[in-house]
Amino acid sequence: MARKNRNDRNDRNDRNLRDRNDRNLRDRNLRSATGSLLNLRQRKRFCYFCRENISNIDYKNVSLLGKFISDKGKIRPKRSTGNCVQHQRKIAMGIKRARVIALIPYFKR
Repeated sequence: MARKNRNDRNDRNDRNLRDRNDRNLRDRNLRSATGSLLNLRQRKRFCYFCRENISNIDYKNVSLLGKFISDKGKIRPKRSTGNCVQHQRKIAMGIKRARVIALIPYFKR
């Protein structure tokens, strides 16, 4: 019985070491690909509409709305545009209205 417990312990230790080595290897690969784990975070983006004091977002202003649409025609998320919540909602509504009226395509090929 004592030998079995000792073997179980050794097996567990081996598994733990393998897990740790795998984690270290993954971290090393991630560091080499990005340069450093500390530089992964981008700088804070600020809301375009708050900065420019634009209070009205019009669905007919296609050139303005086009800045907030991806190359595939999707609405860009708040984290990539940096807009505040209120303006992001207004942009989404404007883009959706412009799509219904066919000023902006639903998707691009």
